[in-house]
Amino acid sequence: MKNKRLIGVLAALALLVIGIIVYQSLSSQNQKSSQSDTFKVGVLQYVSHNALDEIYRGIKAGMKEEGYSGKKIKIDFMNAEGDQSKVQTMSQTLVNHKNDVLIGIATPAAQGLASATKDTPIVMGAVTDPVGAKLVKNLKKPDGNVTGVSDKTPIKAQVDLVKTLTPKVKTIGVIYSSSEDNSKSQVAEFKKRAEKKGYEVLEYSVPSTNEIATTMNVMLEKADAVWIPLDNTIASAFPTVVSAAKAAKKPIYPSVDTMVNEGGLASVVVDQYELGVATGKMAVKLFEGKNVSDLPVNIFDKGTPVVNKKVAKELGITIPADVLKKTKNK
Repeated sequence: MKNKRLIGVLAALALLVIGIIVYQSLSSQNQKSSQSDTFKVGVLQYVSHNALDEIYRGIKAGMKEEGYSGKKIKIDFMNAEGDQSKVQTMSQTLVNHKNDVLIGIATPAAQGLASATKDTPIVMGAVTDPVGAKLVKNLKKPDGNVTGVSDKTPIKAQVDLVKTLTPKVKTIGVIYSSSEDNSKSQVAEFKKRAEKKGYEVLEYSVPSTNEIATTMNVMLEKADAVWIPLDNTIASAFPTVVSAAKAAKKPIYPSVDTMVNEGGLASVVVDQYELGVATGKMAVKLFEGKNVSDLPVNIFDKGTPVVNKKVAKELGITIPADVLKKTKNK
């Protein structure tokens, strides 16, 4: 009898242990399943300024439109604030966090992420020259782990707008960062197109924001107007540019709408928010199983005119009615 009771107790204990193991196994599987349904995305923004902030806002909206918000998504966001050493360390941190997809907002951020991993899919957010930046070799069929969205500056239309709004301008000063690859390619194209239209183009590059004020003062002694490419260094210190141009009573033609609103005269621009939306949606496609090679770089190259009526009035410039009809910021 005692043996039978002992056997019964042991059998009950065995069943209990088996039950616990099975329960833990099922619980673990459910937890893994739940985790796999949560989109972990690492986002690295190069620096804070309105244009890049708009891209990040668009990224979140794009992912939300695809059904990823609340508990379905975990955003691991970092901002290097223009510090290249932080770009490298933050890129490696985002890789180490085992995010499903990485997003780099601006060229230096995308380059940092690309240097940190060759395995995790990376989406470029607003990279003007992906090939020149050595992020992709083939825009139509990326062969590495990087694809994304390119904001091709509508430079021809910008040059035409300078001619339309300020026909007396003969010399255009260009200020840009010497450390940003995208800026160099934009400046080269702008110079080529502007010189064909008869303008003299004066180039001024700066290594950091510290030299912008001095450089602007030197440039404005010779230039009738200022053109600025998509450049994060200049954008992050744009009030300095505006202050100098305002004192000299010279118009600024930036390449993003936020900078027009902040004191530029006018431009033909690609919508930064919509760039972000497209970037967010591309990241979702990668999370849901698409391969990088299946997603060509999405190029935004059709611009819309934007004008700052207040600045135009201050400079005594009349905006033609046909330009106003087409403007984005009516």
